[in-house]
Amino acid sequence: MNTSPSPARRLRRWLLRGLWLAIAIVAALMLWNSPWAAAPKLLWTLSRMPAATQLPVPVDGVRPRQIADTFGAPRGRDRSHAGIDIFAKRGTPVRSATAGVVVDVSDRGLGGRQVWVIGPGRERYYYAHLEDWAEGLSRGQVVQAGDLLGNVGDSGNAKGTPPHLHWGIYGADGARDPLPLLH
Repeated sequence: MNTSPSPARRLRRWLLRGLWLAIAIVAALMLWNSPWAAAPKLLWTLSRMPAATQLPVPVDGVRPRQIADTFGAPRGRDRSHAGIDIFAKRGTPVRSATAGVVVDVSDRGLGGRQVWVIGPGRERYYYAHLEDWAEGLSRGQVVQAGDLLGNVGDSGNAKGTPPHLHWGIYGADGARDPLPLLH
């Protein structure tokens, strides 16, 4: 008695396996090209890029020469200023300095209303003391350089001070001074 499958049965099995493989490939491509995959794809791209060496001022209408270098200045008895303060009229638009993915939108701690964006080289960009956030801004959202994040304010521990954006950049080695990067 012959127990090997017939040539027709082997062909049918081979075609069925090929069909399932084709379906799996099409499904994977559809998922990869879906809006759901935009953030993971951008994070992968950003992680392979070097850290930024030139950045625009993230507050509309402010030039680099108008910003005092306060990075590293003492703040209280136990900390130093891990960013720069960019003063502007309350409500002035604050824009993302780089392409990135929003990893936090919250109202808490010293920074008050704040946004964190992961950008090139896996650096984290911190936008704090905002008056409010851009409408619909949310965690996981992909942003491009120049996209609106919020508006200058005095939230958090800046309440009652002149409106400003506290802006910090944090890499694997901690905070770095953003001022020399501005053009």
